[in-house]
Amino acid sequence: MEKIQLDNISFSYDGTENGIIRNISISVPAGGCIVLTGRSGCGKTTVTRLINGLIPEFFSGKLTGSVFIDGENLAKKQIYDIAKKAGSVFQNPKTQFFNTDTDGEIAFGLENCGVIRQVIVEKVKKTADDLNIKNLLKRNIFSLSGGEKQKIAFASVYAMNPDIYLLDEPSSNLDTDAIINLREYIQILKNQGKTIIIAEHRLYYLKDLADKIYYMDAGEIKYRWRQEDFLKLSVKERLKLGLRSFEYEVPKLNETSSFNGNAAFEIRDLSIGYGKKEVLGGIQFKANRGDIIAVTGHNGVGKSTLLRTICGLQKALEGTVLWDGKVQHQKSMLNRTYMVMQDVNYQLFADSVEHETCFGLKKADSKKVEQILKKLDLYDLKEKHPNTLSGGQKQRLAVAVSMCCDKDILVFDEPTSGLDLESMGMVSELMKKLAGMGKIVFVVTHDFELVTLACTRMFKLTSP
Repeated sequence: MEKIQLDNISFSYDGTENGIIRNISISVPAGGCIVLTGRSGCGKTTVTRLINGLIPEFFSGKLTGSVFIDGENLAKKQIYDIAKKAGSVFQNPKTQFFNTDTDGEIAFGLENCGVIRQVIVEKVKKTADDLNIKNLLKRNIFSLSGGEKQKIAFASVYAMNPDIYLLDEPSSNLDTDAIINLREYIQILKNQGKTIIIAEHRLYYLKDLADKIYYMDAGEIKYRWRQEDFLKLSVKERLKLGLRSFEYEVPKLNETSSFNGNAAFEIRDLSIGYGKKEVLGGIQFKANRGDIIAVTGHNGVGKSTLLRTICGLQKALEGTVLWDGKVQHQKSMLNRTYMVMQDVNYQLFADSVEHETCFGLKKADSKKVEQILKKLDLYDLKEKHPNTLSGGQKQRLAVAVSMCCDKDILVFDEPTSGLDLESMGMVSELMKKLAGMGKIVFVVTHDFELVTLACTRMFKLTSP
């Protein structure tokens, strides 16, 4: 008997044409590890929501077919019973947190199952030991980096010890070393005989862990490969399918930097942190117009803190920031910079694309707005509500706002998190377009493919 069985499943969400899947049939034996891949929006996440019961419990729509775990039809099971067998790690870990401290978050599921206190304490300790995250215990969740939050989300599921693990883009916020740790976590699960389903764009770390790979296209399973057959795909075949690289490669910078030492932007002896607590000190850096700078380093090293400081969103502890040789204060950097957040939904406010582009401006130049929207392929969408746009369109809209405000420095925070090859290429071209207009572009990223495609320089942060 199969551990998981999807029998001719079709589903469409109420009120939207996105995420539709058709005629999905998948069988996963106990202890099996399968990867769902394909272009963004192909239906991977929808499949995981069917297995953990979120469809139709929390996401309503038209559903046909049946899902079985251990031979039991999930339509006859309560979601709290399903949760005991199937644990989920979502792409955005913040959506599954219920506590403000890490220990409480890891213990949360156990507490809800009525496990006695002493056993919970032992399980939290064992989880931290097994996953090598003792340094993350007794921490405020809001002080963690994106990658550290992902580790806590995984730990909270691991502590519950379910038979089935559902991982949705688990590597999207992780640095290279953390991805190696994630691979080790998955190997631990395989050794324990767990059944694992992973929806993922990044494939290199999974290439010899997955038993089968399912390629989804427009809501259907187009190809099914065994591991050995999948790895035989040529580069040409992989690119045609829009799949990321099967091998990790050291990033090779795009050799088009205009930097010649005569800097437009300069940081001198900068010290950054929170309150009086220093995260990084003695930072020195110069950049010129047209540079695309990859800001890299381990999760939690201070990349986002540095860029928030550059943007004037928080005050430097010490040091000097200069533009064209003139000292810049926090307010002047607020006026000169613009950050495109990792979750761009946080910075969209207006009721149409056109209104969003000039949101907050006292006098908007309608002709300039039109030119910017055309340049970013958004003009035909000008009357659409921002929330109806795709992720890539929202990202371009945020950039349109920065261009309308005539900002000199653009900062992108993990812009390719969870994106497929094609979407990552579009982000790369957008950055090149901005650099060609004389902007300085900083990008916090762990994506070696993006660095190779777009970045002219690299600024690597290391812990003191």
